[in-house]
Amino acid sequence: MRRSIPVVAATLGLALTLTACSGSGDTGDDTSAAPTESAGATGTLTMWVDDTRINEMEPVVATFTESTGIDVELVQKASGDIGKDFVAQVPTGEGPDVIISAHDGLGEWVNNGVVAPLELGDKAGDFSESAIAGVTYDGKVYGTPISIENIALVRNNALLTDTPAATFDELVAQAKSAGTPFSVLVQQGPDSDPYHLYPLQTSFGAPVFEQSADGSYTDTLSMGGPAGDAFAAYLAKLGAEGVLDLAVDGEKAKQAFLDGQAPYMITGPWNTSAFEEAGMDIAVLPVPSAGGQPAQPFVGVQGAFVSAKSENPVLANELVVNFLSTEAAQDALYAEGGRMPANSASAAKVDNGILKGFGEAGATGAPMPAIPAMSSVWAFWGATEAQIISGQAEPVSTWNTMVANVQDAVDKV
Repeated sequence: MRRSIPVVAATLGLALTLTACSGSGDTGDDTSAAPTESAGATGTLTMWVDDTRINEMEPVVATFTESTGIDVELVQKASGDIGKDFVAQVPTGEGPDVIISAHDGLGEWVNNGVVAPLELGDKAGDFSESAIAGVTYDGKVYGTPISIENIALVRNNALLTDTPAATFDELVAQAKSAGTPFSVLVQQGPDSDPYHLYPLQTSFGAPVFEQSADGSYTDTLSMGGPAGDAFAAYLAKLGAEGVLDLAVDGEKAKQAFLDGQAPYMITGPWNTSAFEEAGMDIAVLPVPSAGGQPAQPFVGVQGAFVSAKSENPVLANELVVNFLSTEAAQDALYAEGGRMPANSASAAKVDNGILKGFGEAGATGAPMPAIPAMSSVWAFWGATEAQIISGQAEPVSTWNTMVANVQDAVDKV
């Protein structure tokens, strides 16, 4: 998927010149939103990038430096450390000017005062609603979306080529006709996996948190009530039928699919490259509904965020708002890294059928909640699903106890 950057350098330079000389349409006093003249600009920015994105970011940032004269020092961080290090180091003055990271830490960053709001202005219209929602917290935009990803249904076309089923139950029946050891692989593990089960949960109308009119998440759980009860009962059904198996963790599910042991798997684009490298003929489809409502996967938004303590906020804005938001920059990031661009025009040009399938599956998805309360959910959520799937607990009462315990923990955050 990687291609040489020179083919896009000239286009990127032109796009940067145009955006640097044009305003966002906002006339407010926020200096972080003010467009700057890039020509002759001097200074150095420090950008943190996790170890999964450093290679694709290097040539794109090099083009920015060549076009503007603004040096960018890239610092590689472990993906599991980048968010917590951002919170710890920004207040000391040792943090970066810009961070490239998943959006789900945004609430914690805002509450700790380490991230600055941005004004995308008209540029916000260049992105999907879910992408903008991912970088928005409490009604304010804090980042430029870079790429988006979500899980979907992956089919092994060598085993089945039937028209996709309309419901998840029909999908399971269809999959069993292939005569393989597994029907639909959904990675679990001893603590279950709420993330991979979430499309099924939302199809019952039981999303994790309530959302406000602007799409932002509240601290009020929405997993309870009749919809939650119905989903809990469905989990027990899938466990009893052997569709869900706690012994099948992520690696086992991936290997089983590679070995042709199931015609379907619910997974993300991070696994499909291995399937393609193995010579598999695969298709990516939306997860069908189990409960009658749309099956919404979590959508992860990777974004560029500016430190609230940056010593160069105007230059950081030049990079994050006026450069990385452009179609040309996101074309280049896609060429280097093969991730679905967040910029809608750039995404529309992607001709990779696998990525397009994920994009279509996530078009109606829900941004992963970035509120601090989310940290109180995962452990209770997964442990409860594991008990229900394994048949160790009565589904409805156990689910209701979980909802009460989680809401109590959230209220103490």
